[in-house]
Amino acid sequence: MALKVVLSSGHGLHIRGASGNPVPPYCDEVDEARKIVEHVADYLGDLGVDVVTIHDDVSTTQDANLHWLVSQHNQQGPHDYDISVHLNAYQQTSSKPMGCEVLYVSQDELAEEVSAAIADAGDFIDRGGKYRGDLYFLNNTNEKALLLETFFCDSKPDCDLYRQNFDLICRAIAETIAGERVEDQPPLPVRPPSSSSVLFEATGRCSWFGGPDDDGVSPSEGLAFIFSYESAPHLFLPDQPSGTTGLARRLNPGVMYVACRWDYDITPKDMLARPSVQAVVRVGDREILAWPADWGPHEEKTGRIADLSPALMEALEVGTDDTVTVIYPAP
Repeated sequence: MALKVVLSSGHGLHIRGASGNPVPPYCDEVDEARKIVEHVADYLGDLGVDVVTIHDDVSTTQDANLHWLVSQHNQQGPHDYDISVHLNAYQQTSSKPMGCEVLYVSQDELAEEVSAAIADAGDFIDRGGKYRGDLYFLNNTNEKALLLETFFCDSKPDCDLYRQNFDLICRAIAETIAGERVEDQPPLPVRPPSSSSVLFEATGRCSWFGGPDDDGVSPSEGLAFIFSYESAPHLFLPDQPSGTTGLARRLNPGVMYVACRWDYDITPKDMLARPSVQAVVRVGDREILAWPADWGPHEEKTGRIADLSPALMEALEVGTDDTVTVIYPAP
């Protein structure tokens, strides 16, 4: 009987994990874990392993996320291994290399082997296998389980090594779990991080907002879910415009951003503020990624569903009251 492995990415679409660097290039735990899971699964498939991959697009609390993931693993029938893929974190924007480790309750030998394989493939520090008796995933999945802390997403050296060696890392994980080598072949194509859910979609007229020239907002006006320059420097001008104190007038008009009437129960403020999750704005066959930046116009009062940055208006070749479609997160 073929080996069967169930792989899942840690956390979920609405329950975001760690994010090391706040602006691109960044390593977001959910996005990168999803890419790792799918790429490892592709290599396992090449080795004849029966693979199931799981990503949580439904949970809205950490407790629900843990129970949902374990439930999904346990619904897959008899299998050999349950593997959860995570990124580790220690402190923001660390310049120190930190390395990889693999957590276990009963699989000490395999944990050591997988950690060593990741370290060798990624040129990481090998922190080894570590016993953890306090983790819900390891204690409640039915089969032999490992939790991979693939690297530290808040270590710039680790993130750089991960990007350089992504394919080799995934290949090494697959080979170690399968106990078999992949025959020489070109690297497999990389799947982008995926989501099965569109959480927000609106079509209607648009206008523009933000930046030093937007006298429709007061000089002191802030933003709805971004509260400091330091939390999202990719959205702002380096210096506060003269005569202003608010972030709305400090928005960089040359950056792609968008404001809509988001439903915070479905797209929470902390999710909208994350640079790793963007919207897509469409006009006909033209579409451009944009960062959510603020709470948008009230359609019943203004007749508009979105405010766009001047650069986004120009790139889409639209003017005030032209029709656009905003989808979040970007498919």
